[in-house]
Amino acid sequence: MTLSTFKSILFSVLFLAISTNGFASENSDPENDKEFEPKEMILHHVKDAYGMHIIDISGHPISIPLPVILYTDNGLTTFMSSEFHHDYNGEVIVEKNGQKFVNVHEKVYVLNEGETQVTYDEEHHPTNAKRPLDFSITRNVFMMMVSVIVLILLFTTTARRYKKSENNVPTGIAGFIEPLVVFVRDEIGKPMIGEHKYKRYMPYLLTIFFFIWINNVFGLIPILNGANLSGNIAFTCTLAVFTFIITTISGNKNYWKHIFWMPGVPVPMKIFLMPIEIIGMFVKPISLMIRLFANITAGHVIILALMSLIFVFKSVAIAPVSVAFSLFITVIEIIVTAIQAYIFTILSALYFGMATEEEHH
Repeated sequence: MTLSTFKSILFSVLFLAISTNGFASENSDPENDKEFEPKEMILHHVKDAYGMHIIDISGHPISIPLPVILYTDNGLTTFMSSEFHHDYNGEVIVEKNGQKFVNVHEKVYVLNEGETQVTYDEEHHPTNAKRPLDFSITRNVFMMMVSVIVLILLFTTTARRYKKSENNVPTGIAGFIEPLVVFVRDEIGKPMIGEHKYKRYMPYLLTIFFFIWINNVFGLIPILNGANLSGNIAFTCTLAVFTFIITTISGNKNYWKHIFWMPGVPVPMKIFLMPIEIIGMFVKPISLMIRLFANITAGHVIILALMSLIFVFKSVAIAPVSVAFSLFITVIEIIVTAIQAYIFTILSALYFGMATEEEHH
């Protein structure tokens, strides 16, 4: 590890500590001396939000507002997330289009007609408000758009480099991208799918590899403060569904025969294996979804939990230990960003290979 890389990681961890401290200060109540709650802070950081919270300076949060787009009985309503003033406890009421909106734990509700404030049940769920259709550009959606733009710029620049270079020798950014593309082709596509069929799946394999990897990296950038798209179960579910659809469409006669009527085994065993194989069709994408989501979320939770020790024990003496362990986990997270992209891609390729494998005689 180079000195510059070490400094970057250390800065990231220290930035996270400052951000965590800002959150602790923001949620403290001087009158009641409210205790710092690690669980609340961690869940707040890892889940999606309506604004890009950057940092707190002297108790004043700095963030990038994002558009809130809602569809209710009164039609389409839009406003910026800054109108909630960083409130997610339903205290700030935004009046738009003849209706009142509140943000309760990063979920926007519209109050029932005639209501002036939110009431809750025992589990702190709103009882006098309902969820509208939400098409908002949240933090994760915003970062997904950013990652798409970055990937387009990255590969268009690489393509231009190839056009300008002599003998197709990669230079600049193309020299970094080409080995990765070759790696996905030679170490994932060809071995898992086969020499004659891998080409039709390469666009998808390359897309998910770079898409997952770059979003995992974005999740580690401290200034984005927890915008971990891969830590969102809806994102990983969507990718897994695409893999499932492609696998199902690609399945040949041999593939479906092994699922519904396993060859080479007695008939009673075929009847027994058929429901297991059908269940296995759906277990595969579910495992893809959970594996990526759980690994990325777990890394963020561990780092935040370690930083929370400083505020739980209310001692500066614990800070070196928390920062040291957080630094160690952050280094591992950097490696995990690429590993998880690789695992998702290679398993998708494996499923494609199983679906297109020809019958052996």
